[in-house]
Amino acid sequence: MIELKNLTCSYGKTTILKDVNLKITSHLSILGANGSGKSTLARALCALIDYDGEIIIDSVDLKSLSNKTRAKTISYVPPKLELYDSFITLREFVLLGRFPYKKSFFDYSAKDKKIAEKYISLLGLEHLSECSILSLSSGQQQLSLMASALCMESKIMIYDEPTANLDPYNSKIVANYIKNLKNTHQIILITHDLHLASFIGSDIAFIKEQHVAFYGDTFFNDKILEELYGVSFNSLVLEYE
Repeated sequence: MIELKNLTCSYGKTTILKDVNLKITSHLSILGANGSGKSTLARALCALIDYDGEIIIDSVDLKSLSNKTRAKTISYVPPKLELYDSFITLREFVLLGRFPYKKSFFDYSAKDKKIAEKYISLLGLEHLSECSILSLSSGQQQLSLMASALCMESKIMIYDEPTANLDPYNSKIVANYIKNLKNTHQIILITHDLHLASFIGSDIAFIKEQHVAFYGDTFFNDKILEELYGVSFNSLVLEYE
């Protein structure tokens, strides 16, 4: 279980989230308008940004964990690849996901390399293993990010706008992979895509005006959508295809 206690996140003097209290007991999709703080919450959950308050994971304060232990507990998949090494191959990039398990001053172990190959194969990327990661399409890069995160073998995975930069074909591929991962991981999805959130089928937390304005599993009806988004919905079709 993940518990947020009076979580407050700010950038300089601008407060993005204020006194957020939430118990996440299962899979969760986090929705909200652009700029509402969805990605800020995702980064706080991985301690990638400073925050006030507490984030408790299975009774342990997130701030008390070492960087490596935290990476083994919760992983973050960003919306797009941000990498400045134009020579690193897909295989080398995915293997970076094993860094929390790597011994200092030693190369990655045979086990690490085997696990990396496992997830490269799982996501159908074997034929691209020796390609420069920056030469790949947006969809291929997103699958590479997923493979690297899976190598961490963390029980909680956070996906931050995973389909934001993808065409419909690749969006569907990524959406299906994420949905299947619910069988083996606790999935937290950050998105503004109502179709994707409905397809994944998790509880919904809606962020509005620095707080969680809705939390539950009865989100997708016109009345609630209109109240939260402030626009009219008329029997929105929510089929991800």
